[in-house]
Amino acid sequence: MRARTEALALLAGGGVADLALRFTQVALPLVILHETGSVAATGLVGGAAGVPVLLSPWWARRARQWVDSGTRLAVIAVVQAVALAMVPAVAALDLLTPGILIVSGLLLGCGEALAGPGRSALLADTGDRWAKDRAVVLLTWQDGLRRIGMTIGPMIAAFAVSAGVTNGLLWTEAVAVLGSGLLACTVKAERTPATSEPPSIRASLTGRRDVLYGWITRGTGCVTWFAFTLGLSVIGAERDRPGLYLAAGMTGYGVGSVIGTAISLAVVRRIPPVRLAAFAWIWMGGCWIGMGLWSTPPVIAVLGALAGVAVVQGIAAISILITRSSTGAERRTLLSGQTVVVNAGSSAGLLIGGPIIAVAGAESTLVGAGLLTAIVATGVLVRCQTAEHVGDRDHHPRRAA
Repeated sequence: MRARTEALALLAGGGVADLALRFTQVALPLVILHETGSVAATGLVGGAAGVPVLLSPWWARRARQWVDSGTRLAVIAVVQAVALAMVPAVAALDLLTPGILIVSGLLLGCGEALAGPGRSALLADTGDRWAKDRAVVLLTWQDGLRRIGMTIGPMIAAFAVSAGVTNGLLWTEAVAVLGSGLLACTVKAERTPATSEPPSIRASLTGRRDVLYGWITRGTGCVTWFAFTLGLSVIGAERDRPGLYLAAGMTGYGVGSVIGTAISLAVVRRIPPVRLAAFAWIWMGGCWIGMGLWSTPPVIAVLGALAGVAVVQGIAAISILITRSSTGAERRTLLSGQTVVVNAGSSAGLLIGGPIIAVAGAESTLVGAGLLTAIVATGVLVRCQTAEHVGDRDHHPRRAA
């Protein structure tokens, strides 16, 4: 009963905080633009927040092991809430500067590098105490709540902004993050004495080649994600229908990912995880190709939904690989490594995406990104099947001969 209560507290806190994050994604650029008059400054907080996450394999090796209880997760939440409140508070005093935006972003990034994997690890540990394989169930629903927030959050925020509530959305996220930390305080630590140095991400992958294969497929999908977001934005602008194509794709993707969450638990128990992850991103690559070839809002919405269903299966497959093969410090390290893979891949894609689209065109970029994603995932699938065949042959030497 205690494990169930703790899991619900972690899920509720994370879901509320993530929904509030979607409010900030809409409101923050508008507040910064209004206060500074600089378009370039609108991305300072987000850009600065990505730096600590990308560098976390080096600076956070010990720190991420410290976040092993709800109380310590709440301490990180306080830091994040302060960082979030800095912008509306300073804006109200008419003192907002690029330096303050960068400081706010760096604090947020440090908090995210620790809180994200820390919350996931606590949730998985709670699931282990609850029942067998409950850890992957909880991680899947955590991802599902995140995707629900991704679907409805921007719509709520857009309505609030149109009603003149902009700074209030930033305060809302600060309060939500603080509240998520308070909810996490109910989760107790179950520590084991440290017998060695905290494991590095590379060391934690030793003997877990399947996790590495899963990261390769997911990382490739993150790199090519820009073709979906930036590409559809450019297509809409070029066809004098700004926002329509991206809205169709993101709405479809959000709905599909929610459906995918509901069915993923049944799927991951029937298909080997690495194979499922590879199939998922092959499917997603095919959806990108379809969007590039048939770029109409209805087609994009349908393919976006299919991509959403597939990606959730792939993420659940990687979660089950991590939760079944690791506990404690190694699990926290692997979840941190996964955060780095996702953020590094997404950042790299956004960095190179604009120039690629400018040269190749949005439609061709979607096709190329889909092909690259599918090819890499197919390579992982072939590698996995080859390894299984070799292992089977090694166990039957007479038949192999």
